[in-house]
Amino acid sequence: MVGNQFLKRWAIAISILILIVSSIFLYFSTQLTFDYDFEKFFPADDEEATFFYQHRDLFESDNDFLLIAIEREKGVFDAKFLQEVDRFTSEIKKVKRIRVAESITSASERIFYSGGFSSSIPFLSTGFDSLQKDSLRIYSHPELLNTLLARDGKSVCVYVQHEEFLSKKKSDELISAVENLVEKFHFEKVRIAGRTIGQKYYVKIMTDEMAFFVSLSIVLLVLFLWIAFRSLWGILLPQVVIILSVVWVVGLMGVFNEPINIILVVLPPIMFVVSMSDVIHLVSRYLDALRSGLDKIAAIRITVKEVGLSTLLTSITTAIGFYSLVFVNVQPIKVFGVVMGTGVLIAFVITILVLPILFYFFPVPKKLNVAQESSFWSKFLRSSFLFTLKKRKQVIVGFILFSGLMLIGALQMKSNNFLMDDLKASEPIKEDFNYLDQHYGGIRPFELAIQVKDSSQSVWDLEVLQEIEKIENYIKNSYGARVNLSLVQTLKLMNRSYHLGDSMEYKLPISQREINKYKRPLRIAAGGRFIESMVDSTQLKTRISGAIPDLGNLIISSKNKKLQQFIDSQINTNLIDVKITGTAHLLDKNMRYLSGSLVKGILISVLIITVLMGILYRSFAMVFISLIPNLIPLLALAGIMGFFGVELKITTAIIFTIAFGIAVDDTIHFLSKFKLELDKGKPKLIALKNAYLVTGKAMILTTLILCSGFLMLLFSSFIGTFMMGLMITITLFLALILDLSLLPILLLLFYHPKKD
Repeated sequence: MVGNQFLKRWAIAISILILIVSSIFLYFSTQLTFDYDFEKFFPADDEEATFFYQHRDLFESDNDFLLIAIEREKGVFDAKFLQEVDRFTSEIKKVKRIRVAESITSASERIFYSGGFSSSIPFLSTGFDSLQKDSLRIYSHPELLNTLLARDGKSVCVYVQHEEFLSKKKSDELISAVENLVEKFHFEKVRIAGRTIGQKYYVKIMTDEMAFFVSLSIVLLVLFLWIAFRSLWGILLPQVVIILSVVWVVGLMGVFNEPINIILVVLPPIMFVVSMSDVIHLVSRYLDALRSGLDKIAAIRITVKEVGLSTLLTSITTAIGFYSLVFVNVQPIKVFGVVMGTGVLIAFVITILVLPILFYFFPVPKKLNVAQESSFWSKFLRSSFLFTLKKRKQVIVGFILFSGLMLIGALQMKSNNFLMDDLKASEPIKEDFNYLDQHYGGIRPFELAIQVKDSSQSVWDLEVLQEIEKIENYIKNSYGARVNLSLVQTLKLMNRSYHLGDSMEYKLPISQREINKYKRPLRIAAGGRFIESMVDSTQLKTRISGAIPDLGNLIISSKNKKLQQFIDSQINTNLIDVKITGTAHLLDKNMRYLSGSLVKGILISVLIITVLMGILYRSFAMVFISLIPNLIPLLALAGIMGFFGVELKITTAIIFTIAFGIAVDDTIHFLSKFKLELDKGKPKLIALKNAYLVTGKAMILTTLILCSGFLMLLFSSFIGTFMMGLMITITLFLALILDLSLLPILLLLFYHPKKD
């Protein structure tokens, strides 16, 4: 009686404490924000990242622009259409935070005359009444094609440069203003691409998917709890624990002001399914204890005693899988790993504290379905166990052959990355970006930093410019990039202007005297801001800035390698130093880190889990046995990705460590029950059978629930999230099959418990 009173007071005190903490976290969860910052995907503490930041400080960002393609299927050289484009260009210049807006209707060529006079000649005549003549002139100017005019003549592009480093709020305001302006006109089709619109679109998807995943998780939660326990009691009690776990994790993010990034969108469904796993094992064991005739208090005690340790171990191993992501040199992935790992541990603490309290305060379910439950599961699991033991040789040979096949597939796996590849091809913004890739030289920034090595020279020296011209020609003709801004290209334009627009004079001046003549008008253009965008104050550094289609990391890396070979062999590197840099280049560099980071993270996870197994079972054989059923699914995951061409990238690489941390859970539950049976003095075969029959049901149910939870991610618009859901589901399902087939055989053949 005294003991019951103590338990009651303890339960009430813990309940009040949890209620207070949950209320605090619920408040902070409302403070969460969403973050979409490409630069956070740059490699952390990296020399090239540091160099890029310094380079950008000298000049300007390579990614603060919008490309607005306006289509006309019958051709753009129509007076009425061009008048609308011209009016649109004039209007967009007035939009707040836009610095520059230029289209073919506003573009002109500067002509310099003898005596120092100059004039600007528009590429399109006033009133657009000489379009045939103007079109011939435009097509004779290569710098306009696929820049302001599509080569097929069916669209024009309005190039917009906005203020640098706009916040999320300011970016949204800018895009809303641009989209509202577009709606005022009646163009056939308008496509917009750029960082700011990508940011707005991604964050909208993240917000929508977060709400969708939470709603779907709750529906699936109720459905599977009903299937598992067939009672209102079995639905309500677990929900309290699971919802509290999610509130605590999200609230903790709010406390530390950590925003939801593109990867953390999957937090709600993962937290639901991970929390559900702990809950199912405890509830199943509690109900089994009640069915065996124990009273409530005794049932709670045996549940915590038998399932508590294994649930703690599974939570630790799952958390380790997430925490291992800190070895990936990308901040959002590190944050994802820390948040999810901490969330798993929080879910365990809440489950082990709150669920027994709920068991204590709530009455025992009236219907326990003793006969029905024991009949179905006992029959199914007994048949499965006997089949496994009878076919042990076939099972072992089958998995050896399967592993060999998956190894072949794994060797075919490649790493690749696209700027917009995390969106499905059917997404409208993806279609717009692809169109601009195809018709306007690409939306992927290309940036070269060039420095003169001898301080007695400058970037204006003819010898230096000739070397830069070689690089620029290679970039245009062999590399396949469009050059938007460079000193050489600017001097070619100046040279043509000083020769009255003669297209044959679009070339680098042949004398230092001519170059010096062009310096003064360039220095005063736009109040000096124009030349500052490509030549630094020391006159020793310059840049080549442009764009290239988003061909993927594999192709771009190959192009970069060939470019570097060209520089090393054809450029006077004693005169100038040339370095590839830029936002896209840094994102690519992360792909080169991934393989090493991935292997390192998995090895550390395996090592830590191996140590835990060794401490728990004090047997090398048991450690070996426990790892085999969980490493084969990872090999299978790599094999499937290799065979089906699923490329390794930032969003798919993290699947391996997550999958391993979760897949090992069922193995731990099985082995824990097996050890308990052995400790009771049962023979190995009997202990194995009892462990199979008791844990089998919970293993199957939790795997089905986990798989169903991860399958929710198939509804995501993000390919990385989609692949995470699909691949982890396959891995968990395969791990379950191995735990119910190969694991018992390995224990029977290779584990020999010590006899007291």
